[in-house]
Amino acid sequence: MKIIILIGLIINLVSCSLLLPIKVDDAENISIESTPERLVRGEYLVEHVTGCTDCHSQREWSLFMAPVKEETRGAGGEAFTEEMGVPGTIYTPNITPVGLGSWTDGEIIRAITSGVNRDGTPLFPIMPYPNYAHLSQEDIFSIVAYLRTIKPIENTIPKRKLNFPLNLIVRTIPRQAAFGTLPYPSDRIAYGKYIITAAGCADCHTQIDGKGKPLKGMDYAGGFTMGMPSGGLVSSANLTPHETGIKSWTREGFIQRFKSLDNEAVKQVPLAKNQVNTIMPWLYYASMDSSDIGAIYDYLRSIPAVENQVVKYPEM
Repeated sequence: MKIIILIGLIINLVSCSLLLPIKVDDAENISIESTPERLVRGEYLVEHVTGCTDCHSQREWSLFMAPVKEETRGAGGEAFTEEMGVPGTIYTPNITPVGLGSWTDGEIIRAITSGVNRDGTPLFPIMPYPNYAHLSQEDIFSIVAYLRTIKPIENTIPKRKLNFPLNLIVRTIPRQAAFGTLPYPSDRIAYGKYIITAAGCADCHTQIDGKGKPLKGMDYAGGFTMGMPSGGLVSSANLTPHETGIKSWTREGFIQRFKSLDNEAVKQVPLAKNQVNTIMPWLYYASMDSSDIGAIYDYLRSIPAVENQVVKYPEM
């Protein structure tokens, strides 16, 4: 009897999930004008802030900080697996003109901001569309315009495999997005919040509960642990202004931590024997504008300090 009841509950869950409509509107019929200004802004965001080509490329995990394999830039195929803490296996799509050639501009916008692809499939939020939903309309338009111009690369991407019941629950996650507002750069805290949200820093630097939700009161406090494709575990740092976080860091030191990696030499450092790599895309963010990195620091200094002593390598 218990087995019959369980089977009935599963069937009911499957039926309800499949019938539950995705709460996102149809893609808008829009054509984005490609202007020099949009291409410059789009390149900056895609290649230095929003992480698009960092995730939608394959990374060389035998080198420290796992630089992008340039011949795969934007072509997708990077795998996020259960060993990394993902409930299944997800492969990043091809976002070069080969992959997006048949997409309308409205369909690309909907995927970026609301998490639904052109055929109506809900995206798993390892794609940080909840963050991109806060970007301004002009920044989103600039991203789309730039993506249309990157080098086209052929690449066949395997289908994702989400574990039950998440393969059903994922339909309930996307939400219709409204564009955000780009603050004036002179408003350092508001502007810093905009940039850090676009960069998705909270996604890795905030622990989550058993339902995948951020732990209340632990924003940016680190301690989120991930498995590395090259082996070992690494936990994210505490970025709050606490003694266990960045309280002792100066603004100049914070900026320099990134900019010191903005050179070609550090992209070719082999991973030492028994060394655990990092998921942190240092090489990607290192080329961000120093003023924007400084704004991130300004914002982080304004948030509540949270005590959380993080062990970077839990297994060592």
